[in-house]
Amino acid sequence: MTRRAVVTGASSGIGEATVRDLRARGWEVVGVARRADRLQRLAEETGASVIAADLTDPEAITALVGELERTGPVHALVQIAGGARGTDRVEDGRIDDWQWMYDVNVLSTQRLIAALLPQLRRAAASDGHADITVVTSTASQVAYPGGGGYNAAKAAQSMIIKALRQELNGEPIRVVEVAPGMVHTEEFTLNRLGGDAVAADSVYAGVAAPLIAEDVADVIGYALGTPGHVNLDLITMRPVAQSAQHLLARGELQVRSGIDED
Repeated sequence: MTRRAVVTGASSGIGEATVRDLRARGWEVVGVARRADRLQRLAEETGASVIAADLTDPEAITALVGELERTGPVHALVQIAGGARGTDRVEDGRIDDWQWMYDVNVLSTQRLIAALLPQLRRAAASDGHADITVVTSTASQVAYPGGGGYNAAKAAQSMIIKALRQELNGEPIRVVEVAPGMVHTEEFTLNRLGGDAVAADSVYAGVAAPLIAEDVADVIGYALGTPGHVNLDLITMRPVAQSAQHLLARGELQVRSGIDED
């Protein structure tokens, strides 16, 4: 049986990498994002279906769900769309940025899950199980200066997932949260810093092998591929150089001297 996944945020970064990864694993995939031109290129390169939609628009979600209903079952929702804006302290926070982060990370997740649950339930009833996988962030777990707005939005998104898993108890629907730490993608930090490429590059400067989008996509694919009775509640993943949210090594990773080699 071929299973079908809906992957949001599919026009770049982790979302695009996840579409490619799931297609390579044999899934049918519907990629969703705002930028139709990038989606079209992705469809041509992978064979995925694509739908352009702004997930902060309730009418766009209604249209998306209708199109998915028309074209086939939905066995998995992979909610990746989201983002960060700014690094302001709480006292300097720009309300427009905070509102945007809440809309794209929290309200979009709630609306999409609520709208797609009927289709996921039907797929679970007919084919054994269904999946909801949401990419949050280690920012949902640990606060840091200048991250208040993003910390709050991602923590709220994480709580949606934790509550949902309990609300669906007794149904064959898995609810998985993937929380990456530092991931070097083409747009996330650049967008967060208002397009300042120099500042964005400095975030990753000297870090030995930060995560890349394909690393996160591989973990998502693994979680979806486990036996249907196995639920990976929370997967926290970081590069080895980032052993905690606040502890980041810059420079080559080296074994400390004085190690007994006998």
